Amino acid sequence: MAKGLPKRSEDYSKWYNELVKKADLAEHSAVKGCMIIKPYGYSIWEKMQAAIDKMFKDTGHTNAYFPLFVPKSYLSKEADHVEGFAKECAVVTHYRLKNAEDGSGVVVDPDAKLEEELIVRPTSETVIWSTYKNWIQSYRDLPILVNQWANVVRWEMRTRLFLRTAEFLWQEGHTAHATRREAEAETVQMLNIYATFAEEFMAMPVVKGVKTESEKFPGAIDTYCIEALMQDGKALQAGTSHFLGQNFAKAFDVKFADKEGKLEHVWGTSWGVSTRLMGALIMAHSDDEGLVLPPKLAPIQVVIVPIFKTEEQLESIREVADGFKQELLKLGVSVKFDDRDTNSPGWKFAEYEMKGVPVRIAIGPRDIENGTVEIARRDTKEKKVVAKDEAVQYITDLLEDIQKNIYTKAMNFREELTTEVSSYDEFKEVLDGKGGFVAAHWDGTAETEEKIKEETKATIRCIPMDAEEEEGVCIYSGKPSKRKVLFARAY
Repeated sequence: MAKGLPKRSEDYSKWYNELVKKADLAEHSAVKGCMIIKPYGYSIWEKMQAAIDKMFKDTGHTNAYFPLFVPKSYLSKEADHVEGFAKECAVVTHYRLKNAEDGSGVVVDPDAKLEEELIVRPTSETVIWSTYKNWIQSYRDLPILVNQWANVVRWEMRTRLFLRTAEFLWQEGHTAHATRREAEAETVQMLNIYATFAEEFMAMPVVKGVKTESEKFPGAIDTYCIEALMQDGKALQAGTSHFLGQNFAKAFDVKFADKEGKLEHVWGTSWGVSTRLMGALIMAHSDDEGLVLPPKLAPIQVVIVPIFKTEEQLESIREVADGFKQELLKLGVSVKFDDRDTNSPGWKFAEYEMKGVPVRIAIGPRDIENGTVEIARRDTKEKKVVAKDEAVQYITDLLEDIQKNIYTKAMNFREELTTEVSSYDEFKEVLDGKGGFVAAHWDGTAETEEKIKEETKATIRCIPMDAEEEEGVCIYSGKPSKRKVLFARAY
């Protein structure tokens, strides 16, 4: 299999784009700004969905589905919200086509104009809170803990597969509560779920924090986030959880009668992760030979490649391979036996290396004679000859070790590329040099935040939740500061 991947060190952007295509994850579609997620890429997303969905349900959440279309008037009800999304909205104005009179094709029927334009959902707060008004009358109706898996549209023309497309897949949770304390606890709980998923399944360390006022979600009181560091030293926002306060409840007049019969506005949250996680997974771990997948998210965890010349040899290998496959399947390990005779073993090795399959087993006639198999791990490329009777235990242990090793490598990388600075000159030097996260004092003003962004293209990724208060001075303005925040250039 001809690889032809550019080196990360030479052209990281081109390496990423080529890897997405060559690993058979996704491709550009005929619709400008949109992508096609191919079966192998979608199977990774399905593994992500399954893990996250279980975590939601384990904490009492249930799934529902709401309309794709949002009446324009709904967006107008929450001023900050509409301002935040207005430039990204796709608008439906007509409901019918007709054949052109000159026979050139179809045209929009001018007589089919909608009385009110519909927005293709950029997010669903407005349509869901208009629904909650009908669902909630009393404290007995609360809390509502609802999530939906859906697609959304945010009109983007400068796109990159998985990272930024006009249409993408995601989940969006929308909850309603009787008290502020409950809603705030929900917001933090969901952030912690995202962080646990990122670290335990994606093997990707993240920083949990709060967004600044200028970076928070439109219509939210507070936005919490998880931030990850990619191998090119840029940050990527991997998930967000928003405390909405009573903003949407007031906009849509969602009230409930408390135990004393007093009417109160409901408290709300929303939270989401998207197929952007696929981009994060690729950029956090992969190498110049292709994908490196953590075993917990790999569609194929173990591939068995037979090395044979005759049909008789293949049959003897198949018997051994089938024994391995059945034992591993019983242990919950996904296995593929690739007995295609259209490609050489070397070609297959390269293919599965490109696709990031964590463990590869090679079995040839000599292995059959010796009662051994050759086992290779994708993350370090180490190979080992293992006795057939010990192989299943060795593989299950190896999968656990690979998962841990990928995380440890990513954590060590993040620690190496996290730098504390005390001056603006040092700040710029680090950004232009090794990159990564830069911890620095900030005076808390939007003006300083914007100036730094204009001059360096670095943004405040978050105010880390575990950041301790420490007296200092802002690296830009010299004004007093109570804690350091995390800056980085980002996707």
